[in-house]
Amino acid sequence: MLVVLDTNVLVSALLSPFGPPARVLDLALSGEIRLAYDDRLMAEYREVLARSKFGFAPEDVADLLAFLEADGEPVTARPLPPELPDADDLPFLEVAAQAEATLITGNTAHYPASFRGSVVVLTPAEFLNQRSG
Repeated sequence: MLVVLDTNVLVSALLSPFGPPARVLDLALSGEIRLAYDDRLMAEYREVLARSKFGFAPEDVADLLAFLEADGEPVTARPLPPELPDADDLPFLEVAAQAEATLITGNTAHYPASFRGSVVVLTPAEFLNQRSG
């Protein structure tokens, strides 16, 4: 199964290793789900996870992103109309649409239903509940 992880899911997973975002990341690390991504998403992951306020070890971030990139699915996404409340969220929706992947985010309000098209957008907890149900 292909998924797109919003950056907030990765940050939350690394900050709180026992919550739903961490469980989603564990599924990716175990190969049960695969990450769809493009260069824009990887660049954002690198930039955000390198912020000193989080205190993540640079080598750990590099290892994590190298694994996700090597095990994931690179996507060349087609542009969508920039109609989201925050244009910075658009690449995540574009990659999910192109890959026919589920978009997992801690901020579903950033992806209003009227702009999602066929993309399924779930919180980490909703995604885990759907998998177990």
